[in-house]
Amino acid sequence: MQNKVRKAVIPAAGFGTRLLPATKAQPKEMLVIVDKPVIQYVVEEAVQSGITDILIIISEGKEVLRDHFRPDLELEQLLQGKGKSAELAEIMKLNHFGNITFAYQQEQKGLGDAILCAEAFVGNEPFAVLLGDTIIESPLPLTAQLALDYEATGSSVVALQQVPLSIAHRYGVFVGEKSSDKLYRATSLVEKPPKDNIPSNLVFSGRYVLTPEIFRYLKDTPPGVNNEVQLTDAMRLLMADQSLYGHVFEGMRHDVGNKLDFIKTNLLLGLKRTDVGDELREWLKTI
Repeated sequence: MQNKVRKAVIPAAGFGTRLLPATKAQPKEMLVIVDKPVIQYVVEEAVQSGITDILIIISEGKEVLRDHFRPDLELEQLLQGKGKSAELAEIMKLNHFGNITFAYQQEQKGLGDAILCAEAFVGNEPFAVLLGDTIIESPLPLTAQLALDYEATGSSVVALQQVPLSIAHRYGVFVGEKSSDKLYRATSLVEKPPKDNIPSNLVFSGRYVLTPEIFRYLKDTPPGVNNEVQLTDAMRLLMADQSLYGHVFEGMRHDVGNKLDFIKTNLLLGLKRTDVGDELREWLKTI
């Protein structure tokens, strides 16, 4: 059966101020985890989930994201000439990630505004959203799990994880009623609630499958937290007319948009690599 969710939007227009000065001249999505930029991990998840068309939302000065996914015949010929077949194979993978296009977010007005830039690309189809600075490890690609939930419910679905209440104020918070083993039907959504009034320990995890009606609500959503158009606020409006579900996933989320988690992600993913994992593990024992 053909995947009903064929399109994905990857917002990657933010400045990455939490990782300055590294992000002064390069996007945070191009920072390297072991040997691949963050954005490539995200695109690979989309492709592994059956996505065929990807729109990456960028801002002025982030054209290096576009360059990373363009064919580079000169580099390919150089690697081939030097007999570097393994490196050539890795570069050639970038040519087979489906149809990747780009659009600009002219002003930094929030995640909701970034997604609104994708309206023409999405058309009248359900679509996935994968945050460009978040890597997800799960047995089945998380976007594929959300796509299956959409096919079962016909409704928008957001990825959730449980966190300690002490840090839930950093995220969008989901409140809902249990529908099945991993699925909850939303009753309330709160974007970055105050520390003294956190209604749930279920928080958004950087992956969504949304119905195209979300664009109508995004246009009606005034600026919210941080004076930005928040996707959470638009989804709350959507809930007045449609059900919305949350999927509590098994796996690990790596938010590489801050310094500590960036370092942790390099170590955790490095330890799982066959080429460097054993040596890295032995070195860690020495310190």
